[in-house]
Amino acid sequence: MTNAESANERLDNGIAKILLVDDQPLVRQGMKYIIGAQPDLEVAGEAGSGPDAVKVALEQHPQLILMDVQMPEFNGIEAARRILEKLPDCKIVILTTFDTEEYVLEGIRAGAIGYLLKDTEPEELLTAIRAALRGEVIFRTALAGKLIGQALQRQGDNASDSMTTKLLQPFTARELEVLQQMAYGLRNEEIAAKLFVSESTVKTHVHRILQKFDVQDRTQAVVYAIRNGIVE
Repeated sequence: MTNAESANERLDNGIAKILLVDDQPLVRQGMKYIIGAQPDLEVAGEAGSGPDAVKVALEQHPQLILMDVQMPEFNGIEAARRILEKLPDCKIVILTTFDTEEYVLEGIRAGAIGYLLKDTEPEELLTAIRAALRGEVIFRTALAGKLIGQALQRQGDNASDSMTTKLLQPFTARELEVLQQMAYGLRNEEIAAKLFVSESTVKTHVHRILQKFDVQDRTQAVVYAIRNGIVE
């Protein structure tokens, strides 16, 4: 059975298989208790190091992995990168105590679909898991939005770089301004006030940005920009 067939079988059964990766057994036990009580989720396995995470993932083919960052041998970001090379359809959510620019951006570059902190409430964790399984991008930390916005600002400062310029050609200057404000978490009416345009104009720009990135929501647009080298 191929990876895709295995994933489809799990979808048909209505139960998503989750892999828990953390070097602290108590943390894994807590997550296992929360996830195991859900009728639509199942813990497919556990791992306590980067190499073990890769090994178990390739054995179990989970649909989603909750991945710690700091672990023995090599960290969760490197593990995510190696896993996604073999299982590109797997969804990986970084779950850590560290809300830092390095980990947020490296997690995005590695292919993670989400970034959460370990003090996330159980219900919020479950909501994030189900959203990630649907393919939604989940970066819900106090710092993540700010850091992504700062990355976009740095991109503007480096717009003369040939690769960046090439990648940005499909976008107008106004669309890039709107994209930056989206990354800061501003709503349409707030963007309109800041840029001195109508809210309907902002909605048009947002729609065009999502079309050009071929994504479904604002966060996906910003994450796509980072993954494709448009921002640092």
